[in-house]
Amino acid sequence: MPKRLRLTRRFPVAMSEDGYRRLRRFAQEAGLDEGEALSFLFEHFDSIMHRENLQHRLRIFNSELEARKR
Repeated sequence: MPKRLRLTRRFPVAMSEDGYRRLRRFAQEAGLDEGEALSFLFEHFDSIMHRENLQHRLRIFNSELEARKR
């Protein structure tokens, strides 16, 4: 029997507008709300991420982060 999805954790999150738009689009395409979509992404993180692409994208994001904060 599948586990029941209980959203038990709430935490304040700051997201970029681009990130939030992408989350909303993903959630809508998947038929989920934003919280369910985030739960899905993090529960299945290792199986849906390509490790090398993730590391490359993370390096790029970190190198641009200070400039994006201004």
